[in-house]
Amino acid sequence: MDSLVLSLGSMIVTAVVLGSTLVMAQAPVLPLSSDASFNFNILVALGEAIYGGSDIAPVLGAALEIDPGNFSSYSDVFRDLADHTKAQAQDPVNAYDPVNVKDTWFSAANYFRRADFYLHGNWTDPLIDLFWKEQTAAFDNGLAGLPVPGKRIRIPAGQFTIETIWFSSSLQISPRPTLILGTGYDNAQEDLYHTFVVPALARGWNCLTYEGPGQPSVRRGQDIGFIPDWERVVTPIVDFLLTDLAEEVAASQLALLGYSFGGYLAARAAAFEPRLSALLLDGAVYDFHSTVVAMLPPDLLEIYDTGNKSAFDTAIRAVLDNSATSSNVRWGLEQGLWSFNIKSPFDFFEATLLYTAKDILSKINMPVWIANSEYDGFFPGQSKHVADILGERATLHNFTGVAGNHCQIGANQELGRAMFAWLHQIFR
Repeated sequence: MDSLVLSLGSMIVTAVVLGSTLVMAQAPVLPLSSDASFNFNILVALGEAIYGGSDIAPVLGAALEIDPGNFSSYSDVFRDLADHTKAQAQDPVNAYDPVNVKDTWFSAANYFRRADFYLHGNWTDPLIDLFWKEQTAAFDNGLAGLPVPGKRIRIPAGQFTIETIWFSSSLQISPRPTLILGTGYDNAQEDLYHTFVVPALARGWNCLTYEGPGQPSVRRGQDIGFIPDWERVVTPIVDFLLTDLAEEVAASQLALLGYSFGGYLAARAAAFEPRLSALLLDGAVYDFHSTVVAMLPPDLLEIYDTGNKSAFDTAIRAVLDNSATSSNVRWGLEQGLWSFNIKSPFDFFEATLLYTAKDILSKINMPVWIANSEYDGFFPGQSKHVADILGERATLHNFTGVAGNHCQIGANQELGRAMFAWLHQIFR
């Protein structure tokens, strides 16, 4: 035990340094926080402004108020902004018409999602559910202001139910190209509206966003963590689209997109779903386990490799409880435990071994578009590796410079131009 304590002391220092570099390689843009994780996630909120998901000055004001590295400060500041924005949307003078407050509601929903982001270290925190109820209600009010209001649809899938939102590009019923959009490790399907749905609708595409096990609404409402066999999620969605919505969905123009960790999930599903016409990965994930292991300094990795579950769990808890641990490491581990619905850090690391594309890429028989981000600190090199394995089936698009963040955060226009240009080539 003495050797473990000595090792733990150096491990915490190393984890702080490692955590600051895990996502520190960010695109060359003006920093919004001295905390690398906060900087990235404030940019997420700011980036959604171009498609009605936030307002620029309020987010910059929030960035100024947040105490770097303080999870409570981050949550409190965004909650205050969310409450203030919600009050503006509810003001009868403003709310004379749903269209007038549509983006106000969407912004309030986004700010409630930001307020929730760093809370998952304490599973019993009532704010986790409260903020999600608030963001869901606010987002639904925003949906009501759309020219074709979005509809929440629940799709049964055996042991769980998939939570989806359907967006039709027109009031006229006819088959149209359709995107199935899935997120990953942390973001919500509502975020996908402000990243992909708005530009898709403008180009005549229908969209269905969804959440499965481990993702926000299913993790909360059904108490189910991530599953590796993601075809159990996507195949029921395809069934639904091609039966219940057959009059609106062009069966030969059905594409699936996976965002961030969703790059593994979507690839896995596409390997077992031949009815899909195209696959988009932003970016590709070959081996998720290597990403979570990268959070471990050598001392802690050595403990993990011995298989000593008790020692490893004790060491991880000490890191999480230490105020000096970087936000990247602390959030990454806390979010993993919560989203996988696993209490033991050792069991979480072991569970991630199942999330590999090694044996499925040969089964993908459709054109694949892959985003490769120059400054991706989460899955560095994995997009190119997957593209190399797929060979002629893959188109690798390199995002560099200010568009080079993980998932092109803050550069949504460039992302949209590139992916829809590829889809146009595939389906013209």
